[in-house]
Amino acid sequence: MFFTNIQRITRSGFVGFKRNGWLSTATILVMVLMLFVIGNLIFMGALAGVILASFESKVDISVYFLPDAPEETIVSIKNEVETLPDVRDVAYISRDQALEIFRARHSTNQLITAALEEIGENPLQASINIRAKNPSRYAAISDFLLNKNYKEIDKINYFENQQVIDRMGAIFKTIRGSGAFLAFFLTFITILVTFNTIRLAIYTMREEIGIMRLVGATKWFIRGPFVVSGILYGAAAALITLMIFFPLVWLISPRLAILVPEFNIFQYFLNNLFAFSLLLFGGGITIGVISSLIAIRRYLQV
Repeated sequence: MFFTNIQRITRSGFVGFKRNGWLSTATILVMVLMLFVIGNLIFMGALAGVILASFESKVDISVYFLPDAPEETIVSIKNEVETLPDVRDVAYISRDQALEIFRARHSTNQLITAALEEIGENPLQASINIRAKNPSRYAAISDFLLNKNYKEIDKINYFENQQVIDRMGAIFKTIRGSGAFLAFFLTFITILVTFNTIRLAIYTMREEIGIMRLVGATKWFIRGPFVVSGILYGAAAALITLMIFFPLVWLISPRLAILVPEFNIFQYFLNNLFAFSLLLFGGGITIGVISSLIAIRRYLQV
């Protein structure tokens, strides 16, 4: 008897879903928009994480020395920095090496070559490039160098790089925050639209509901079809959203790879397809059920 009732409730839910065709379509489209925004937030978060990690992996500390700094002193400082537990490696670039690298990099620029010849001396500084084992430890290494107060050091360029990373992080955080606000707003609109769709369905079926009451139908036998309709709205919206994302991500992937080679968005989508689908279906169905329960509690007194 229990399974028979479940079957009848489910069938009635499908009938109600089809009966209110235009309202069901509008509800599903609003749900699709909400789920699409949530899906984009997930991709945005993954992309932001890859971009920031890529920048952090390329960051190092370049310490530039005064032109008259003795090479022995620079090598001594290099050796001292190498003993720090947070340091992975330290590369020393002398003034002559820096000039050779600069000439090779700008060999096709006749103006720069002529300017170097006119100066007649090496204008570049010796430097050491420090790479940390963990990007989060660069600040500690910079503090160590500042606290030592080496007179031979002219400048440390880590702080400029860190400002760029912090600003990028703030931009991504703002984008994610704005997206989250939009997702919450659309969720509210979706609940409101689904709520009104179920309310109209209850009104449309008021005579049938009255007959079911007269013949002694149980409370959940009357309410169940509307919950089923809510589940169908959410499931249909999640399926449509998934069908939109699949070709869209496939088309975007090669273009995004040009800008961010480290991130293959299509491969990320395939690798997380199960979790992504679970989130869409779970979110859609949950919103549908919650909206249905609110409408039933408000307008279906049985």
